[in-house]
Amino acid sequence: MNSRFCVNVLMFTTCLLSPAVLSQHSSSAQASADQVITNKNATASKNETSNLEEVKVWGKAVERNSAGYVSPTSLLTPAEMAAINVATTEDLVKFEPSLVIRRRFIGDSNGTMGVRGSNMFQTSRSMVFADGVPLHYLLQSRWSGAPRWTMVSASEIAQIEVVYGPFSAEYSGNAMGGVVLIETATPEKQEFHFDATLHSQTFNAYGFDDTVGGYNSFLSYGNKFDKFSLYLSYNHLDSESQPQTFYYGGSLNNDEATAATVVSGGVHNVDERGNPRLYFGDTGVVHTASDNFKIKLGYDLGDWSSLFNLVYEDRLSASDAANTYMRDSNGNRVWSGNVIQDDTAINIPQSRLNASELNRNSLSLGLRVRGPLSENLQLETNLSRFAILRDRTATSQANPAAEGYNVQGSVQDLAGSGWNTAEIKLKASELGLAGVELITGLRYEAYELEQENHASDDYTAAEKTILESANGGSTNISAVFIQANWDIDENWSLSIGGRYESYKSHNGYYSDDKQTTPELDLVSTPETDTSKFSPKFSLGYNSNGNWSVRYSLAKAYRFPIVEELYSQYSAYNSISEANPELKPEDGLHHNLMFDYELNHGYARINLFSEVVKDTLESQTTTIETGPQTGTSIRTFVPIDEVQTNGVEFIVNNRGVLSEQLDLRFNLTYTHSEIVNNSTAENTDDFDPTQSIVGNTYPRMPKWRSNLMALYHLTDKWNLSATWQYSGNSYGRTDNKDNISGVYGAQDSYSRLGLKTQYQFDSNFSLGFGVDNITNQISYVAHPWPGRTLYLNISYDL
Repeated sequence: MNSRFCVNVLMFTTCLLSPAVLSQHSSSAQASADQVITNKNATASKNETSNLEEVKVWGKAVERNSAGYVSPTSLLTPAEMAAINVATTEDLVKFEPSLVIRRRFIGDSNGTMGVRGSNMFQTSRSMVFADGVPLHYLLQSRWSGAPRWTMVSASEIAQIEVVYGPFSAEYSGNAMGGVVLIETATPEKQEFHFDATLHSQTFNAYGFDDTVGGYNSFLSYGNKFDKFSLYLSYNHLDSESQPQTFYYGGSLNNDEATAATVVSGGVHNVDERGNPRLYFGDTGVVHTASDNFKIKLGYDLGDWSSLFNLVYEDRLSASDAANTYMRDSNGNRVWSGNVIQDDTAINIPQSRLNASELNRNSLSLGLRVRGPLSENLQLETNLSRFAILRDRTATSQANPAAEGYNVQGSVQDLAGSGWNTAEIKLKASELGLAGVELITGLRYEAYELEQENHASDDYTAAEKTILESANGGSTNISAVFIQANWDIDENWSLSIGGRYESYKSHNGYYSDDKQTTPELDLVSTPETDTSKFSPKFSLGYNSNGNWSVRYSLAKAYRFPIVEELYSQYSAYNSISEANPELKPEDGLHHNLMFDYELNHGYARINLFSEVVKDTLESQTTTIETGPQTGTSIRTFVPIDEVQTNGVEFIVNNRGVLSEQLDLRFNLTYTHSEIVNNSTAENTDDFDPTQSIVGNTYPRMPKWRSNLMALYHLTDKWNLSATWQYSGNSYGRTDNKDNISGVYGAQDSYSRLGLKTQYQFDSNFSLGFGVDNITNQISYVAHPWPGRTLYLNISYDL
């Protein structure tokens, strides 16, 4: 077996390569101190098929019955990842309990994540770290606020841990939903790895019926030179997607309809609210290409270790193949104007079927140093810098195939945005009272967002002709935290902690142009300062048998991000209005965990409850009539109180029914309700019939379930099955979008996947897989992919 932590989780090998020194967070899961995970306890001794070598885990991990285990967690090793068809990193966590990844297609830059009572568009309520470097994107929200998953490649990942809720003082209120901790492998000797995956899907909806696909390739080299380690990798993704938006037009009055062009080819259907619509086109295939370059340098000196990460990403996403369904009486394609079909008259805006291209270059730097200051005192520091070197979207005014098309358009630019973080943490033990551990530290985070929207005389050259709108600003948070974990005796454990945070927003501005002045007018907003303290409490009982119980309670404050405060712009089909006086979200979170230890895993029930006041919701109004039909107007408006109650049932076990079968199953019920919106509704002009109190909070299905089953056919051949289920939900706070199976809906879905892989020898493996076997077409606003096939090869030298 080649000595490399080959986590070929792009799909089809379970080749764990090398003794790799990994990080284990102080609240991370079921493992013993200074643990060495062997073949037997990583995948059970019967699984000689996985060819797993031992993996050394750095530091003292926290067992589920110890005082430091304040949050429910779920741990994924390559043994479990082997069951998944993986194209990009976020695939690895999509089967975890109470967690949803909104990845609309392979290569989607908007792969948002929702956890527990935080929906997929509340992106600043979840956190993602890779080797201590934040990948969560706390500059923008909703679809623009997805973690930067592609800054870490799936093939380099050694371990993933999901931490649920803000119950540890080590995390800010951005952990209201949860935290994903990714650890990558470091080389112990010379290694070379290559893998490649082809994928293809068929998709048929409205007026689109085609096959799209792409490929992913990964190449890495690593070596260890005495105390110094070097790791280089390159990851390339090239992918096509199904159309992401299907368009309908605004109704015309009688005079406009009389002069409208008679057409055919439009698709009669309804929207998510049941309104009859005539769909005239779609965005067509979206082509995405990304290149990821990584340098990872490690240095060990005695018990001290350090790791430096440098990652550069170059991403291109082109949407330049929009389809029109409409044909005039001569069979010519119709791209815009007033049209009529079957007595339905609509307006097709010139800009609706336009072309756009996103160019993004990002640079991430991270440094982690840790080691003992004394026998009972450990130090860890983390520094990071994320710089948006370029983030530019150029958009045409009209479709390039339309009559009268020219190169005029618009350019949106976010260059100069980014963030810096710094943290120092101390862990002390043996403080004069047996079983007591103290964790304390300082953290600083600074975020800056600059967004400009320009009219362009040549969008193909991304020319910025006239600045039409601009907005931006900065936020920073300084925090100090402390947590005392006390193993009182062999049965009882207690944790008490708190986090004090000082928040500031400053340098905020947005445009409010005055017709009397030739230049664009910018409005500066006042600075805001606020400080909050978040207490934490956790009490656990262990029966000295298989059962344990733990109750955790936490206060958490989630401060507004820059976009929520200052975003103000007008584009072809969307308008955003700033709200610079937002207060932080105020959450009270409970979790009661019942845990039963199985021979090779555990069964668990979590009862959780969350009450969040001043919930920051991007509330959107859509223009229903006239030329701007379909244009959305949004602003971030707080909802006074949202309450979420839920229960999780989880079984993770190896050797189920037979020694060859490993199983991970979870089922979650969640009820999320808007219980107070009085600030917005207690006004003289409010219509009581429009109240949203008592409504279900958007994008929160009642039922979710996941299954991962891995069967070891032989020592070299594995077969796995996966299943994802979600009930339907609402996309709007008014809960009027209750139609399923149409674009814009929040559908239920049931997606079944299969995968098989064969390890020919220690160097070469081959795999095949399929997701969404039944080819179910379902929508979570945008369409999920159809049936998708995967073919993978992997080679190690």
